[in-house]
Amino acid sequence: MPIPVAVVGAGSFGTCLALLCGMENEVRLWARDPAIADAINRDHRNPRYLQDATLPESVQATTSLQHTLSGSELVIFAVPSHVLREVASQALPHLDPNAVVVSAVKGLEYETGATMHGVLSDVLPETFHERIVCLSGPSFAHEIAQKKPTVVTLACRDEVYAISVQSTLSCPWFRCYSNTDVMGVELGGGLKNVIAIAVGIGDGMNQGHNSRAAMMTRGLAEMTRLGVRLGAEATTFQGLSGMGDLILTCTGDLSRNRRVGLALGRGQPLDEILEEVGEVVEGIETARAACRLAERLGVELPIATAVNRVLDGSWTPGEAGEHLMRRQLRSEQDYQKTAGSP
Repeated sequence: MPIPVAVVGAGSFGTCLALLCGMENEVRLWARDPAIADAINRDHRNPRYLQDATLPESVQATTSLQHTLSGSELVIFAVPSHVLREVASQALPHLDPNAVVVSAVKGLEYETGATMHGVLSDVLPETFHERIVCLSGPSFAHEIAQKKPTVVTLACRDEVYAISVQSTLSCPWFRCYSNTDVMGVELGGGLKNVIAIAVGIGDGMNQGHNSRAAMMTRGLAEMTRLGVRLGAEATTFQGLSGMGDLILTCTGDLSRNRRVGLALGRGQPLDEILEEVGEVVEGIETARAACRLAERLGVELPIATAVNRVLDGSWTPGEAGEHLMRRQLRSEQDYQKTAGSP
């Protein structure tokens, strides 16, 4: 049965989710830029993101959060992580009190170290908390818009709400699984961007396939170690939001985080890279936030630390690689024995 859906954010992922939901539902899509909203309503295309994708006529764009959210039973946030708190706060007065809220945002908040679920839990009243669902997994927006098979996971502490979103979003080319490990799913989706930058740096330096495989494997160990320390289940990182998203983001040419790493490894300055990319690269802020959080918790993240130091100019890519290879030798199983072990 069709339901009114609000998608907050008209970037690549918000646009593809509006397309997905608009096949069977009335969708209102919030855009900051009036020119983007006008073009979507006129041409049924987003002029900046996913320009080749035709949106259903059931998708209406607007710059008014009140109009976007009024009466919407399903509200999907798809904005950059660093503005989620601000946008959710602005949205709060207009949310239907019974709405199910979905975060399609991947990252950590720098100031607090909070996941996006944590940010929404801070902003929204407690009555919403059991209805916050987090979407994550290997999912390039361009491929979803092209109707290529995509599989993701939906995490919620009360699985009933994950299942309700699952039934709304799933279609012949977009399959959703449900999960109750919110922390694990969110950390997997955020931290894999940091590892993708690291893998890109190595590939940009022509370090070879051995190096790439090692970086991805040890990166997964780092993600798991921090996750378990924060109460996540280790097995979650073997799933779609962990290993699945890690493989995609580290190897797929559509990955903005990988592209940043490649350019850094080839010696290009970061500000120049970001100007060329032209979109938010979540792994940059997530690297800063993850290192700050890990230091507070006493958890060692050598790859994330190396990435962060390359990004802030403290180390060259070559120096970062040398530091990683010269670290104290130890057992591969150390991280499994205790969540805080180096």
